[in-house]
Amino acid sequence: MNHPMSSCLLITALSLTGVFAKDPEIRKETRQENGKPVEYMFIDGIKVHETDPAKQPQPEIVEPKPYDAEAAKAPADAIVLFDGTEASLKHWTSGGGKPTRWKLVDGALESVKGGGYAQTVESFGSCRLHIEFATPAKPEGSGQGRGNSGVFLMGEYEVQVLDSYENTTYPDGQCGALYGRSKPLVNASRKPGEWQTYDITFHRPLFDENGQVVRKAKFHVVHNGWVIQDKVELSGGTGWNGPHSISEYRKHGDTGPLKMQDHGNPVRFRNIWIQKIED
Repeated sequence: MNHPMSSCLLITALSLTGVFAKDPEIRKETRQENGKPVEYMFIDGIKVHETDPAKQPQPEIVEPKPYDAEAAKAPADAIVLFDGTEASLKHWTSGGGKPTRWKLVDGALESVKGGGYAQTVESFGSCRLHIEFATPAKPEGSGQGRGNSGVFLMGEYEVQVLDSYENTTYPDGQCGALYGRSKPLVNASRKPGEWQTYDITFHRPLFDENGQVVRKAKFHVVHNGWVIQDKVELSGGTGWNGPHSISEYRKHGDTGPLKMQDHGNPVRFRNIWIQKIED
């Protein structure tokens, strides 16, 4: 028989470790704007893409940690998706079996305006991903218009790429956000043109036969040495659904391609490798 105090301590410990983590409260409402219905979504009372810092504070700005060249090396069991060579372009497509329209520039894979997504030929489920990126050295535009791209796990779930160095935007859409769902814990962005790193551990969602999610996707993201998403369960999709709403989960297969987004800015990527992990 368990002692009552032991049970109480166990429940407290489980709560602290997130076993009993409370699902966020999602609320939606429709407003008429310019004669058209517009959906607004609120997550734990905060509007998606909220710009008012009194309601959605900006993440603390921190100094990026030094680049760790040893940690950036692909382990023996990793699949190297891009190593700066033309030969590694075989791993990439624009979809439908067509070659990627992105270009090779100084050992980096650079997005081309109108080139669409660069996506992997192979599909993946739960994984560990290392990827490095650089926004344009000469910043142009502001907010979401500056150095915008994204890394999509399974082609579905986005970790935002953005020039967030001295560039304010809504926190759930800045660099390192799980787009529209979870702002980064801190802003660890480097200056425009400098190489940055993401180390992402991703556990795929699971669905039942009716298409209902029975296990949510989970992200752990390290940006330039800082944990910015700490084992976050994704409350839904990350697809654009209007200026203040975001998509919900939709049933998909057990694997999907890794995608990088063309958002009209020449963002570069390099040193991309991935490890498949058990669910």
